[in-house]
Amino acid sequence: MHAPRVIFHMDMDAFYASVEQRDRPEWQGKPVIVGAPPDRRGVVCAASYEARKFGVRSAMPSVTAGRLCPDGIFVRPRMDAYRDESRAIMSLVKTFAGELVQQVSVDEAYLEVTDRVPPGEPDAMLEAALPIAREIKATIKAQRQLTATIGIAPNKLLAKIASSNFKPDGLTLIKDSEKTAFLRPLPVGAIHGVGKVTEQGLLKLGLKTVADLQDYPGDLRSAVGSWGNELRRMAFGDDDRPLDLGDDIKSVSAENTFLKDTAHRPTLRSCLHEQAEDIATRLRKRRLAARTIQVKVRYSDFTTLTRQVSVDDPIDDERLIYRFACWLLARHELVKRPLRLIGVGVSGLAEVTVRQMELPFEVKARS
Repeated sequence: MHAPRVIFHMDMDAFYASVEQRDRPEWQGKPVIVGAPPDRRGVVCAASYEARKFGVRSAMPSVTAGRLCPDGIFVRPRMDAYRDESRAIMSLVKTFAGELVQQVSVDEAYLEVTDRVPPGEPDAMLEAALPIAREIKATIKAQRQLTATIGIAPNKLLAKIASSNFKPDGLTLIKDSEKTAFLRPLPVGAIHGVGKVTEQGLLKLGLKTVADLQDYPGDLRSAVGSWGNELRRMAFGDDDRPLDLGDDIKSVSAENTFLKDTAHRPTLRSCLHEQAEDIATRLRKRRLAARTIQVKVRYSDFTTLTRQVSVDDPIDDERLIYRFACWLLARHELVKRPLRLIGVGVSGLAEVTVRQMELPFEVKARS
């Protein structure tokens, strides 16, 4: 029996686009799309909630976004501004949780506030943390003019799921006594670490919801290998992972040096595709996704160039990584002459995103 814990998961709302709307008040309430303009080859890095109502999503081609949202305000990303804002927000957060903050991306963090509430029964401790969460949200709103969504739960798994609901500006509590019932209606993909490949394996067994996982009489290792036992525990809301306060993995990359310099497009595309598959596999093994995709090229004279693009919603899909890599090569005309080396890398890593879902019962708290 583990000692009760109180974990927050804080997720800023439409972070890149919200920073742009704050800095340009005339854009507030309007569909803001961070990325390339719709009349040029490029992609959407982020979209405000007003733009999302039209179906605009991160990683979508800008031309598609322009067609879906013809009145959208397209703005180039300002990564330095977003990183500066992130540092300011995380500094505020640490005034409430001290050093017990695990930042997992530029706009997302876990906080442990167990020692900041009176000891007692797990549910009572979680409810006692509600004022802290409200104060964090209010402080960010007052000092940074941005909104955050916070999930409160007895562990990281549930806190992440809780913060996926009622965005933007949400506050959701999952009680320890209700965690099993809360999880039952959710899709299997809501469980931390269940990516597309794992989900397909579970679907083949007829396991569509967390309730199916909870009730399954067989051995889940037949579908997901050695992770089966941990998956079953998580299906019941059990997760004893501590906050990772050390140095996290910062990036994942792959590259190839050719025996003979080449500008042969099929060869380069094949190479990029293999690299994207390798990176995606490594990301999924670590249950990570990336916000920034980078390509690297080296010419015969050893001149080396890198170009990158960042998106609001982290990705771990090899097709998207490949697509971004190809776009970067074309956008910056990097294959004007034969290449000695080509590589792909990803950074800005975060835990895999829990998909948006409906709550199965009434929320216990909401700001």
